Amino acid sequence: MTRTAPAAEPAPGAAADPSTLRALEFAQVIEQLAALTAFTPSRELAGETLPMADARHVALLQDQTDEAARLVIEQAQASVGGARDIRAALERAGRGGRLTPQELLDVAATLHATGQFAARLADWRGPHLREVAEALDDAPQLEARIERSVDEAGEILDSASAALAAVRKRLRTAQDRVRERLNTMLRSSELAGVIGEAIVTLRAGRYVIPIRAEAKGRVKGIVHDQSASGATLFVEPLGVVELNNTWTQATLDAQREEERILDELSHEVEARAESLRGSLQALARADLWMARARLGMQMDGVRPQAADDAVELLSARHPLLGPGAVAIDLRLGERFGYRALIVTGPNTGGKTVSLKTLGLLALMHQAGLRVPAAEGARLPAFRRVMADIGDEQSIAQSLSTFSSHLRNVVRFVAAAGAGTLILLDEIGAGTDPTEGSALAMAVVERLLELGATIAATTHYAELKIFAQEHELVSNASVAFDVATLQPTYRLEIGLPGKSQAFAIAERLGLPAEILVDARSRLAAEHVTMEETLAAISRAEADRSAELEEARHERAEAHDARELARGGVARARREAAQILADGRRAADEMLARAEREVLEVRRELTRQRNLRGARKGADESKAALDDLAGRAQRARAAAAPVPAEDGAGAEPETQAETVQPRVGLWGRSRTLGSVGRIVEVSGRTGRVTLETDGPRVVIPGEDVEVFPEPATSPETGDAEADELRRRAASRIAPRLDLRGERVEEAL
Repeated sequence: MTRTAPAAEPAPGAAADPSTLRALEFAQVIEQLAALTAFTPSRELAGETLPMADARHVALLQDQTDEAARLVIEQAQASVGGARDIRAALERAGRGGRLTPQELLDVAATLHATGQFAARLADWRGPHLREVAEALDDAPQLEARIERSVDEAGEILDSASAALAAVRKRLRTAQDRVRERLNTMLRSSELAGVIGEAIVTLRAGRYVIPIRAEAKGRVKGIVHDQSASGATLFVEPLGVVELNNTWTQATLDAQREEERILDELSHEVEARAESLRGSLQALARADLWMARARLGMQMDGVRPQAADDAVELLSARHPLLGPGAVAIDLRLGERFGYRALIVTGPNTGGKTVSLKTLGLLALMHQAGLRVPAAEGARLPAFRRVMADIGDEQSIAQSLSTFSSHLRNVVRFVAAAGAGTLILLDEIGAGTDPTEGSALAMAVVERLLELGATIAATTHYAELKIFAQEHELVSNASVAFDVATLQPTYRLEIGLPGKSQAFAIAERLGLPAEILVDARSRLAAEHVTMEETLAAISRAEADRSAELEEARHERAEAHDARELARGGVARARREAAQILADGRRAADEMLARAEREVLEVRRELTRQRNLRGARKGADESKAALDDLAGRAQRARAAAAPVPAEDGAGAEPETQAETVQPRVGLWGRSRTLGSVGRIVEVSGRTGRVTLETDGPRVVIPGEDVEVFPEPATSPETGDAEADELRRRAASRIAPRLDLRGERVEEAL
């Protein structure tokens, strides 16, 4: 790059001047953005894109891009495609000019695209695109009128007006008549040998026939033209002059009607010119936002989180290097304990690319673009980004490499302050290394005092020591594979790099004696410095390895702890399951015993109603007492077991006295009969129970309401079966109900 004039200041509100934008190749990113726009107005907006300095403006731009990205994801076909740049047409119509049919077609196409885009935003809730939707004017009546008047080829249609249709009908009739008369003359035997070629053609807007020049006296008429050789004359016979006049008049009438229609349509456009101009601007803004969103998707970019005290770019990629770009991690800022980064390493190792990646991603962020990095990226909104990258020497201005760099440094120091990012490539280079390194350290120190954030590249060992000792400065290096002579392009923060000049020279075949001589010429201070830096690098590497090992051990301990917690929880769950199974088994035993007691009580009740069955009743009562004892023991076995870990069992709740009512289950306290309550007499208070046997009617005060008894499959309890068999064998086959009341009998 060649500097021919002092660097211009940033545009109003912008965060970078033209020199910095060129150094960081911001224009190439904007070209990619412009290529994704749909029409000229939005393409021009893309070309005017600049990184903004105000944090609120940056947040607004990013919000617009986020909203457009949601639209593109939710409605993949969302686009303003089909819109045209109709600004010139609107300007002409606004001055009262007549629009051409093609301009009217462009207006109609733009209105159609506007209507389609407005329909996609009909239910949109985002504030920015909602604002765009409110500004859109698709003028459906104007669009329909233009489409009814002009066809795709730009010709005025007969449907444009009734007058035009009538005029064109007369025109076609007149045309047919004149052509028919001339064709008749061409076929006439009187003109045999006179006609040059039997065709009807047009000359000077009149229908004529070709006549040989030597026979012109045989056809009376008007000569309108002749052939290039002069052998043929194009004559309008007198007999068709009037027909030609009629056709010409109809043509002029049709032309005037077409002009009237164009004027009318132009006036309709003029009436909406201001609204259509605002609608076009809204379309262009929305198209630019969608282009920013699509560019971010192509780059697999993210929106950085706002952070005033840190630059953190994880897996950052230079957007102009394509899919093969090596991702780097960049951390810089007060949050990490340093505001200056000194990057060292061999040539072509990626030092300058690292600086450009940092600077370009910062500019993209402040222009409302997504940045190609991993989730979790953080960037401040710098009020000024300044970059001195590349050789800007100028023969015309007598500026050397050193002078051109220093001139930029002078500007940067004057503009530096809090919220500024300064990128310095090969700081202090181009002059005596001792003086250059001293000057570089002083510049970095001064910029830090002013509050700036700095990233610089260098080969000077003195700056590596300076970065190691200064609390606000950190070393960083780009790795280089000496075995393959290939850079890895990966940035390692915290470790100084080596230029690897001797290793590269040796790999490239430089004689060993030259290398030995070169090493012997190194100053003792330089050797000591390099050894110190190497020791620091080894210590940092060891510390990193120890830290990684500690992280690994911590992870293993965490996994073991989680495994132990899982084992305890599993043991508790198993114990709780065993306890629940035991309680369930006890409940089943209790329910079975209660059912057996109920069955025997029912048999006893039946026997009491039989005369002469006292002995069977006594035996049944004995069986009943036996089963009641078994039920009592089952209840004791089903008593809640105290829970572990101090978790007490749920306290038993005292059942409240429930009045008998239809649908509940009841038990007779005196008879022991159990059944569902099917009737409660409101007059006598007597309750009717539906038992397995006959219905039982008992006084209401004798009824004890209880929950519906549980049912379970029959078990193989031999003792209970034997008791039931013996009780059943003593029941009389007949029941004597003579002298009993109806209720008691039932």
